[in-house]
Amino acid sequence: MRFSGLTFLFLFPFFAQAQLPDFDPSVQPAAPDYSLEKNWSALPFHKDEADKIPAWETWVNDSLKPVDVFYIYPTIYMKGKTWNEDLSDKKLNKRIDTKPVRYQASVFNASCRVYAPRYRQSIINAFYDTTGNGTKALAFAYDDVKRAFEYFLEHYSKGRPFIIASHSQGTYHSRRLLQEVIDPNPELRQRIVAAYAIGYALTDTMFQYLKPCDHASQTGCYITWASFRDQYIPKGRLLLAGNVCINPVTWSRDTAVVGAIKSKGTLLLSFRKKYDHACRTQIHNNILWVDNHLPIVGKMDVLHIADYNLFWFDIRDNVALRVKEYLKQ
Repeated sequence: MRFSGLTFLFLFPFFAQAQLPDFDPSVQPAAPDYSLEKNWSALPFHKDEADKIPAWETWVNDSLKPVDVFYIYPTIYMKGKTWNEDLSDKKLNKRIDTKPVRYQASVFNASCRVYAPRYRQSIINAFYDTTGNGTKALAFAYDDVKRAFEYFLEHYSKGRPFIIASHSQGTYHSRRLLQEVIDPNPELRQRIVAAYAIGYALTDTMFQYLKPCDHASQTGCYITWASFRDQYIPKGRLLLAGNVCINPVTWSRDTAVVGAIKSKGTLLLSFRKKYDHACRTQIHNNILWVDNHLPIVGKMDVLHIADYNLFWFDIRDNVALRVKEYLKQ
């Protein structure tokens, strides 16, 4: 599995990037027009990478799915001449489509219509910049996410219930979207099934109304975790974890060890292969320890790249359960 999101820099902290000039919004790539389908990596009723399903499953037509998911992908933009990604970069768009959208957004497609906007994500160095330019670049990227969400609400979702899903830089932006747009709005709070805001720090004081999910069927709440090898203690500045961690096997904040037999299954690179009961888990100091012997990721200390993959079938089942419970209400 290739590296994506913040994992690259966590594993290779001396990744070289030429010094960028001070952030100037006027020289960043052109803004996307969300009325154009090309500015969406995934849309319902279109064939795209978010439609991938395990080989033994049968596709559920999007017309039968009562809930939407708005998915914000992680950092793929590792090196470039501008602080923010150029959406005309076809090679980078393909990597976004065939990596995070294929392996993360697809987990929701059994129960939800999947929407994944392209946005001018900030370069990976923005997270480690100390000059203030990185913060400006991230805010610039968030503006795209917010505009895309507003377009989604007005032109696509139109009053339907929805899920917010994200990873890494995507969660950096979804936190703000939840804070500024959803949490203060009673109508949107009523419509949100849950937020799967994975792989970036969330705290229990970020929102006035939205709370961490306490059990598997709870709705109107948020879920987050950051995965590391069992017994591994991260050192230095940790961007990935706050003071909330939810175990994606039990869907609770309980810190007891959870045997691998309880995990529903992992999906790595092939949609023809399921790794049953592959992960023993435990929450430790608000990070998720994962004991696994899987190919490639089994030897990693920082499992950020696999936050979704390790629990792909757990997430898939949980989304179906929360959707079912929401519709009961």
